[in-house]
Amino acid sequence: MATIKLEQVSKVFEDHTAIAPFDLEIEDGEFLVLVGPSGCGKTTTLRILAGLEEPSSGHIFLDEIDITDCEAKNRDMAMVFQNYALYPHMSVYDNMAYALKLRKVPKAQIEAAVKKTAAMLGLDVLLRRYPRELSGGQQQRVALGRAIIRKPKVFLMDEPLSNLDAKLRVQTRAELIELHSKLKTTIVYVTHDQVEAMTMGTRIVLMKDGLIQQVGKPIELYKKPVNRFVAEFIGTPPMQFLSGKIQAKEAGDGFVFSGDDVTLELTGRYAENKDAVYLGVRPENFFISQKPGFNVFGAKVLVVENIGSEAIVHCAVGSEKIAIKIPVPQNLPSFGEKILVTPGKGSLYVFDKKTEKLAGILELSVS
Repeated sequence: MATIKLEQVSKVFEDHTAIAPFDLEIEDGEFLVLVGPSGCGKTTTLRILAGLEEPSSGHIFLDEIDITDCEAKNRDMAMVFQNYALYPHMSVYDNMAYALKLRKVPKAQIEAAVKKTAAMLGLDVLLRRYPRELSGGQQQRVALGRAIIRKPKVFLMDEPLSNLDAKLRVQTRAELIELHSKLKTTIVYVTHDQVEAMTMGTRIVLMKDGLIQQVGKPIELYKKPVNRFVAEFIGTPPMQFLSGKIQAKEAGDGFVFSGDDVTLELTGRYAENKDAVYLGVRPENFFISQKPGFNVFGAKVLVVENIGSEAIVHCAVGSEKIAIKIPVPQNLPSFGEKILVTPGKGSLYVFDKKTEKLAGILELSVS
C-alpha cells in the first residue's frame, strides 16, 4: 500500500512562488501525471515528494505517516531522472545491483533480483555492457530497472522520455503503461507533453505558474476543461477559439454567438448573456461544407499540414485564425483558397473573456 497526501504544500524561492499552497491525495497504485509548461512547478513538486527540496509550508504523508522532515533515503521512494544518472564506470548489472549492495543484501539474492528485473525490461542480454554502449532507450530501461529492483513504495519519474526520439518515446510509453499494470505500484510522473499525460495517467494534475488548474481523469480534462488554459493545453491540435458575444435568441429557445464574420445559433443550458466570450471548438469538430447555409461561415486557407491519415488546415476567419482537423484522403484545399466551415454536433465551449473560466457547454442548433 502506498497512498500519498499533500496538505497545503508550497514552495517559495526568495521572492518567487514556485508552488502556491495546494492539497492533493494520490491513491494506492495510481499513475498520477503532473503536467504543464516549463516553470509551472511540476518538477519542484516531485522533488519535494522525493525529499530533495524542503516545502516552505505544508505536510506530506506516506501511508498516513508524516514524512515532511524525513530524509530522502528514508522515504522508500525511487526516482528516475530525466538524464538517467547511470554510473558510467559500472556495467548494466552493477548499476542495477548497486542499491542492493549498499543494503548488504546477500550476493545470491542480488543476482536473482537483477536477472528477474532485467528479464522484465528486456535487458538480460545487456547486463555486461556499459552505459556508453547503450542506446537512449536502453539507458532509460536500465534507470527504470535500478529503481524497480529496490521494490519501493512509490516511483517518482521526472520526464524520463524527453531525451528519446519520437518513435522510441511511443514504444517506451507503451512499455511503461504495461510495466505499471504488472507492478501495480504508485507512480508520480512529470512531463510537459500532454500526449504522455493523456495516454499514461489514471489522473492528471495540470499546473500553470505554480497553481493547480485542474485535477481529474484524462477524459474529464478533455471533455470538461475548467478554463481556457486547460482547454488549450489538452488536445492535439489544441481547442480553437473565436472571440465574440453570446445572447439569448429574441424568439424561441437557444442562443446566438456573434463573432468576426461568424454567426452561430446554439442550443443547451446557459446562464446569461455575455458581451465578451471565447467560443471554443475542438479542431476535429470543424467540418468543411460544400455549400453555404445555416451555421456555415467562410474561411481562407493559410496552411495545410498533410500527415497521412488526417490533415490540419489552418485558416483565417476574419481577423482570427483557427485549425481544422479533417480525414484524408479527400480533396484538400490549397493555400489562399476560400472554404466554408461549420462546427459539428459535438460540444461547443463558452469561456468568459475576462476570467477565462468555463461559462457553459452548448451545441449547434439544427435548422
